[in-house]
Amino acid sequence: MGVDGSATSLAAVESAAREADRMGVELRLAYACGWPVGRVAPGVPPWDPGGIRGHGSADAGLAEAGRRARSVAPGVRVTRTVLMGEPAAVLETESHRASLTVVGSRTATRVGGGRRGSVAARLAVRGGSPVLMVRGGRDPDGPVVLACDGGQVGRQAAAFAFAEASTRGTDVVVLNGFAARDGAPEGRARDPLAALRELYPDVAVYRRRVRGGTRRAVVEASTSAQLVVIGTRPRAGWNAALPATVSRAALRQAGCSVAVIPEQRTR
Repeated sequence: MGVDGSATSLAAVESAAREADRMGVELRLAYACGWPVGRVAPGVPPWDPGGIRGHGSADAGLAEAGRRARSVAPGVRVTRTVLMGEPAAVLETESHRASLTVVGSRTATRVGGGRRGSVAARLAVRGGSPVLMVRGGRDPDGPVVLACDGGQVGRQAAAFAFAEASTRGTDVVVLNGFAARDGAPEGRARDPLAALRELYPDVAVYRRRVRGGTRRAVVEASTSAQLVVIGTRPRAGWNAALPATVSRAALRQAGCSVAVIPEQRTR
């Protein structure tokens, strides 16, 4: 979980604490201190131009994040760390030992006058774990929307969506997914989600027909949802360096939080 002290970051901390509680894992809070871009005064280590003052800001931010995490998930073990480096690169490295990487929705900054893409989009492409971008404005009574970046929704994405829906006490709406009549619950006969339906009998599953493309449908559905879950599949070659179209659109334009769940390769 990346922490920077902003309001969106603290909201993301609360979501990360709930996720850690649901998954039964610890919450690791990471504060990234960027490298200095200007000259460093004589006698000051280049890796710590702010000295004690810089560390104090990081410590204060992490302490507040820890308090917010414990307020919503008091049973979760929380660890804190300060790391040196560009924040997106630091989170990318940290993600390779995480069950889930959580970030806020501050999606762009300016570096050298050029616009940089979202941290979440970078993690969705190059990170080592699923990524959850927390964004405000969700409908507290809305469903969890499940979609994919082409083809059939992956097992990991479906499992994540069902677990979230059960925890939140809501339904799953599948876009571009499995055969069923519009607006009707999925039947159990030949249901590819049958195992999850058995595991989560409290979760109703609905299908919404996609019209006008999956990207548009996902963005539209997000305006009345609690969470959008996008399943992605591994890609090779130069395509592997680019975020898939549906997840990219969701991360940029969705009206609620977005989880991008990669389908793991099987041998």
